[in-house]
Amino acid sequence: MGNCCKNTLDGRVAIVTGSAQGLGEALAGRLDKEGCKVVVADINLEAAKKAAGNFKDAIAVGVDVTNEDQVNEMVQKTLDRFGRLDILVANAAILIAGPVDLFDAAKWRKMIDVNLTGYFLCAKAAVKAMMPNRNGSVIQINSKSGKKGSYKNSAYSAAKFAGIGFTQSLALEMAEYNIRVNAICPGNLLDSPLWVNSLYKQYAKNQGITEEEVRQKYLNQVPLKRGCTYEDVANVMVFLASDQAGYMTGQAVNVTGGQEMR
Repeated sequence: MGNCCKNTLDGRVAIVTGSAQGLGEALAGRLDKEGCKVVVADINLEAAKKAAGNFKDAIAVGVDVTNEDQVNEMVQKTLDRFGRLDILVANAAILIAGPVDLFDAAKWRKMIDVNLTGYFLCAKAAVKAMMPNRNGSVIQINSKSGKKGSYKNSAYSAAKFAGIGFTQSLALEMAEYNIRVNAICPGNLLDSPLWVNSLYKQYAKNQGITEEEVRQKYLNQVPLKRGCTYEDVANVMVFLASDQAGYMTGQAVNVTGGQEMR
């Protein structure tokens, strides 16, 4: 359970976007266990309230990460409630897959808007709150698709590649303020609701194989022969948010079981 970093985040204030369910909720829960005050931010406010109710010291905020006014309000509510902001976990994302020749331009723009512009807006608002304290950690939940192309999934991969470029550029700008900016690139979360409820069906249709064959295909690509778990991602998140990673910035850390090594 990440004992190396236990209690290193006591009293810190963290925003996690897209944290009403799935990976985001798990990451918010881990930060809660590590002693953080947590802002559960999600476009689904009711679900965010339900998630926040399970944590020791948390508030729920409704936010569309593509709306700059709502993002600024999210950060302001954080400051009003907790007085500071130490950690942003930019997790909110969507995934629409499809072959390029049939991919609708409106879907492309939506993918870029949520997955890239949403990250930019959240990071922009967060660092403005962190800069006066000359301390902070911004962590984007990226993907192995930010390191190499993804078959019939070009919009997602393009947004994630760009997210790493933004991570590195923001890290350069924020270094003088001791605000570290890093990304985590998870492998396939094969047992997550996103995969079980959506991606197996999308990929099976796109690739002309069964859902079981999709799962086995992705397992076969991983040297450690298992899917990525929420805990795998949370362990690295806690490390990057902590002072133990005080000399790390501008990094995109693979958590892929060896599937991606660059």
